[in-house]
Amino acid sequence: MDWDNDLDARGLLCPLPVLKARKRLQAMAPGQVLRVQATDPAAVVDVPHFCTEAGHDLVGTAEEDAAQLYFIRKGGAQPMPKPE
Repeated sequence: MDWDNDLDARGLLCPLPVLKARKRLQAMAPGQVLRVQATDPAAVVDVPHFCTEAGHDLVGTAEEDAAQLYFIRKGGAQPMPKPE
């Protein structure tokens, strides 16, 4: 899966992975995807809950090198295409 921005939250405990994801997503455009790498066991519950509450889409999960990967598509209005 492709992503636009990456957040390494390995080694951080609740609520830091979600707080850092929220901050990173604020700087991204709607529709862009953030990959979050986390080792916190609570992230399995926290990340999907955060996405639902904040209006983002959890578009994929995976596991790599003992870390959980979460792919979050930023919600919000899609930018209007510029007229040519």
